[in-house]
Amino acid sequence: MIKILFVCHGNICRSPMAEFVMKDLVNKKGIASEFYIASAATSTEELGNPVHYGTRNKLAQVGISTKGKYAVQMKRSDYQEYDYIIGMDNWNYRNMLRIVGKDKEQKISLLLDYTDHPRDVADPWYTGDFETTYQDVLAGCQGFLAYLQQQGKLDS
Repeated sequence: MIKILFVCHGNICRSPMAEFVMKDLVNKKGIASEFYIASAATSTEELGNPVHYGTRNKLAQVGISTKGKYAVQMKRSDYQEYDYIIGMDNWNYRNMLRIVGKDKEQKISLLLDYTDHPRDVADPWYTGDFETTYQDVLAGCQGFLAYLQQQGKLDS
């Protein structure tokens, strides 16, 4: 089983969007049983809050529900729990390292590093543009799945 943790600042916009987009992609490919996918925050600001209405609304437009998801914080122990810990931007990357310490097993990366255009995922908390964030997240998740395929880590 491939265990993935998506991470952003508050776990209400980008990382839950990535969590549910990835769950949708692997479900549609019939390989959901090969994955455990979750998301978390680097901060405590939004803990216990539901997914931001902008993310919920954008994902609902494409038939994806975030029902039951509430913000949780990343823990040091997540480093051992997950195979891949994928952040949304460089600020998250630094905070993820602060939480886990050294990345000895090179599990920590950024989502758009799996695309042809590595950059930070647009943050809709500031931009209000959930469509651009969705396009970034979708491209990153698709790129990550292609990476796993290339690495021979998928049975399908």
